[in-house]
Amino acid sequence: MAKPEALPRGVASGLDALAARHGLPDEAVRRLGSLIRLVTDNPRAPTAIRDPLRVLDDHVADSLVGLDVQAVRHASRVVDLGSGAGFPGLPLAIALPETLFALVESEGRKCAFIEQMAQAAEAGNVKIVNARAEAWTAGSGRFDVVTARAVAPLDVVVEYAAPLLRPGGVLVVWQGRHDKDAEDAGARAAALIGMEPVETLAVVPYEGARDRHLTLMSKVRSTPSRYPRRPGMASKRPLGGPRPAKSPADRGENSSDRSRR
Repeated sequence: MAKPEALPRGVASGLDALAARHGLPDEAVRRLGSLIRLVTDNPRAPTAIRDPLRVLDDHVADSLVGLDVQAVRHASRVVDLGSGAGFPGLPLAIALPETLFALVESEGRKCAFIEQMAQAAEAGNVKIVNARAEAWTAGSGRFDVVTARAVAPLDVVVEYAAPLLRPGGVLVVWQGRHDKDAEDAGARAAALIGMEPVETLAVVPYEGARDRHLTLMSKVRSTPSRYPRRPGMASKRPLGGPRPAKSPADRGENSSDRSRR
């Protein structure tokens, strides 16, 4: 398989392994390599992860593990919330060129970087939306799948996602360790907003990755008209109810979770 130029040998071989695992063509390998080069070389990249091998693992491989979800593979429209530096949205868009992706990010400088990334990767199936998720009413009810990675607590993400999903649509949330309190809060929020938990999948995006899960929820009823609430309310008054303060370890976070941006 052809390897992208100017990438360290370990990164090129890692991309080949990802292509084999997910059934990606050579062209996708080249375009994913463009993402890695840009994140590694651009001092304005909005991420703390800059080493190319870590970008490969913690950004690209971790994003592509979403392909383990059938709803993602078969979606026509996907919206990625809080895209940050463009993950998981851009790698998934490269892997699924027939799927339309909207990458929603509230910070203008991050949107500018995502636009640069999308152009470098020739991702013509991507639209960048500079807006808060709860304020983007133009996306209401249009999407088969919502993805969210390192965005907010689960019950907050549920409120962001539900109005954007069509009936039967699926929310996919990247998680660290299991956290029963957080999952219970997410389930309470889901019940209020027309969604219900489906399953939590243990995933291993790359060799040595630990405590990684994808939490899936389905939209089973129409979202009540009072949602979305005005910007900021989902975090200020989460639908899952108040939660006690916890340490990162208690929340199911690890150093990799906290540095994914």
